[in-house]
Amino acid sequence: MASLVISEYVGARVRRKEDPRLITGRATYVDDLRLPGMLHVAIVRSVYAHARITGIDTSQAAAMPGVFGVYTAADLQKGAVEGAFTSLATDRVRYLGEPVAVVVAESAYAARDARDAVVVDYEPLPVVASIEAAMAEGAPQLYDDKPGNIAVDVTHTQGDVAGAFERAPVVVKQRIVSQRLSGVPMEPRAVAAAPDPTTGGVTVWSSTQAPHWNRKAIAGVLGLGLSQVRIIAPEVGGGFGVKIGAYPEDFILAVLTRLINRPVKWIETRSENFQVTNHGRAQIADIEVAAEKNGKILAYRMTVMQDQGADARGAYLAPTTTSMAVGCYDIPAIETRAMGILTNTMPVSAYRGAGRPEAAYYIERAIDLVADATGLDPAEVRRVNFIPPDKFPVTTVTGERYDSGEYAKALDKALEVSGYQQLRQMQAEARQQGRYVGIGLASYVEICGFGPFESSHVRVEPTGSVSVYTGISPHGQGQETTFAQIVADNLGADFDQVVVHHGDTSNTPEGNGTMGSRGLAVGGGALMLSVEQIREKAFKIAAHLLEASVDDIELVDGKYRVKGAPDRGVTLAEIAEAAYGGKIPEDMEPGLEATNFFKPADETFPFGTHVAVVEVFPDTGEVKLLDYYSVDDCGVRISPMLVEGQVHGGLAQGIGQALWEEIRYDENGQLLTGTLMDYAVPKASYFPVFKTDATVTPTPINPLGAKGIGEAATIGSTPAVANAVIDALEPFGITHLDIPFTAEKVWAAIRQSGK
Repeated sequence: MASLVISEYVGARVRRKEDPRLITGRATYVDDLRLPGMLHVAIVRSVYAHARITGIDTSQAAAMPGVFGVYTAADLQKGAVEGAFTSLATDRVRYLGEPVAVVVAESAYAARDARDAVVVDYEPLPVVASIEAAMAEGAPQLYDDKPGNIAVDVTHTQGDVAGAFERAPVVVKQRIVSQRLSGVPMEPRAVAAAPDPTTGGVTVWSSTQAPHWNRKAIAGVLGLGLSQVRIIAPEVGGGFGVKIGAYPEDFILAVLTRLINRPVKWIETRSENFQVTNHGRAQIADIEVAAEKNGKILAYRMTVMQDQGADARGAYLAPTTTSMAVGCYDIPAIETRAMGILTNTMPVSAYRGAGRPEAAYYIERAIDLVADATGLDPAEVRRVNFIPPDKFPVTTVTGERYDSGEYAKALDKALEVSGYQQLRQMQAEARQQGRYVGIGLASYVEICGFGPFESSHVRVEPTGSVSVYTGISPHGQGQETTFAQIVADNLGADFDQVVVHHGDTSNTPEGNGTMGSRGLAVGGGALMLSVEQIREKAFKIAAHLLEASVDDIELVDGKYRVKGAPDRGVTLAEIAEAAYGGKIPEDMEPGLEATNFFKPADETFPFGTHVAVVEVFPDTGEVKLLDYYSVDDCGVRISPMLVEGQVHGGLAQGIGQALWEEIRYDENGQLLTGTLMDYAVPKASYFPVFKTDATVTPTPINPLGAKGIGEAATIGSTPAVANAVIDALEPFGITHLDIPFTAEKVWAAIRQSGK
């Protein structure tokens, strides 16, 4: 068969197929769903961070107008497998907002009014609302089987760490805090459920990133077969990791709809979203670096303490951080400890990057601390420590196997496009004028393309249009566009007649959803297997129709034609007509479709270098972002415009962490930042025009050579801005300050410096 041709669509700037329905209001979200007889759900939530439940009085709420019923854990257990349903608290609550009871009513307003009439008697218990409080001697214990409130404790040592520190002429150490964040998706979580009389099961609509995962979880709780549970993820208004996996509300509504035999719907309020949707980050790291005077790092010590919140659903976070501890750097010895600490707060789990932004932040601050201690330029300290290109694929001292990389190439391009030397000159001139300008670098590497597999079913219809069914569940990543680009190029299909279906477990093959920048890297890998299988068959049919050898067929400009005879050719529509009409070789099955599962051999490792330029105003502590440059290497770019969009969004979230965003609790576990009046989400006006560029280092891990881009910019931007602010504060003798750099915090640090 002829080799794949240079593409027309892949690599082109193509408008997103998803956008017309989204920007014209024709898209369907969970809250748009209206079913006959649908009832509305409101959740009674704990007002304490830690307490015993001594009684629940539902009588007043149940008697209110429009109320269908009020349910406690004992009521809902009747609709679940014995011992499986734990989504409503029974005798004890461990975080603010934990579900205690459920109100079902004819309207959302009636449900919320009745919710407020449910009387819950609590016996308050001592609260530990921070890592330090939970680890203190004699601290209250959240669980009897987790002594010391420690849920995770993993250590790793490789190389002669002690010897390196003994002989190192330069040693730096620092405690670094990566604050707790909220994902703040545009659409809060939403769930609707209805009985399915055909299967005797349920259909659940959920704003989830992983429909097949939710199907398995809900089927287990209900005691149903997977074929009896259908999960539909319609449009999802942002996820960023916080919509991965089933939440209590998914189970509650699935059980309710079977108990009452009516459709039910729950829409999370913004305040609930801040309170009870997974938080992110929330780590404390103690780092220590041993280095030569030329900046070469000899060894790295890191202890990461992860605030798990009230359960360990994010148990993987701290180990993920330590696994990526060395970043882009060829560090010969390491000692890490990853701890997960339980507290009376909302559980912490995935949020754009999930453990990797934290690792990049720590190592990139470490690099700048080494630069401070040695008097070297931060760019040169990075360069002297980079893993060289000829070492790839390389297994780091933490055990991660990096696929490909040219880190110095990305650094050089970032220095070039930013005019780094001119920026340093401008900085020196500004300081002479009494202005405090800072320049920050961050060279990052991150891990993407997680398995264990992804799926694809591609069907060329009899008219030549193409239906693609994918196991991923995009919610903004643009796979309807990129997948159509791939199909159009490699099958000769009409781009406008390629329709990508996703997010419905009844028609998509088993998949693992969209997270960890795996949609294109793994989902696209599965798509390519199906496309190549169909392509091979299409070439054979074309050869049969044209009475030529398969080796003489080429696909050019959307037509399968005989080499050297461009007037002799057939279109995909003509091939499809033959495939379904019987005009095919006798030994060939009819039809033109394929189902495939792609299992990547390993993960992919995108990388890049970012440069941030800020100005700090000492009189007020205000930090202004003057310029931002990002050079990101995500391997082969299928759709450059989509990559730019992912980078822009990622930069906004990473810079938001550095400068403004933070979830805060008081010592009693009460949320202090529970609304958009209290939690500072950045506005577009806060940012300059981002200057983005790229290097391209393909990965050998998947057929597309694509590494993933969904989280990369978030990972690079937080440390770049942090380093820039600290660089601006250098005249005040400040070598570290924890993010976010609020005006109050920066102003206080300057005053305390005495300079």
